[in-house]
Amino acid sequence: MARLLKQSEAKRLGLPGRVSLEPVSGEIGSRVSFRIATIAVPKPADKPRGPHRHRDFEECIYVLSGRGVMRAESGEHAVGSGDILLVPAGEKHMTVNTGNEPLVLLCFFPVADVSAGTTEFTSF
Repeated sequence: MARLLKQSEAKRLGLPGRVSLEPVSGEIGSRVSFRIATIAVPKPADKPRGPHRHRDFEECIYVLSGRGVMRAESGEHAVGSGDILLVPAGEKHMTVNTGNEPLVLLCFFPVADVSAGTTEFTSF
C-alpha cells in the first residue's frame, strides 16, 4: 500500500556535524532507508567532524541544494545542487559544506537499518 510520509514526522538522528532526518527505514516497515541531511555553513570555531563508513552497503547521495566537497578514501569531489554521489560499501567518506548556505543532501541506502552497519570516525 502506498503511503504519504511527512518530513515533519521523520525521526531526528543525533549524528555529529549535521542535522539528519530519517523518514524511511525498517522502523516503518521499509526494506530501504532514506535520510535528509543538512550540513550548516561552518563557523571558524567549529570542530571538524570525522568521516563514517557503511560496512556492507552503498550510499547514494543527491545534492538538493548548496555546495560542498565529498571527501573519501579514493579522493575528493566538489559537489553542488543536482549532483549525485555513489559511495561504495566500506569506503570512509564525509561531505563538507564549502558554500555560504546550508548543504542539503538526500541519502539513499539499500538496507532497512543504516545505523547497524555504520561506524563514525574522528579522522581519516
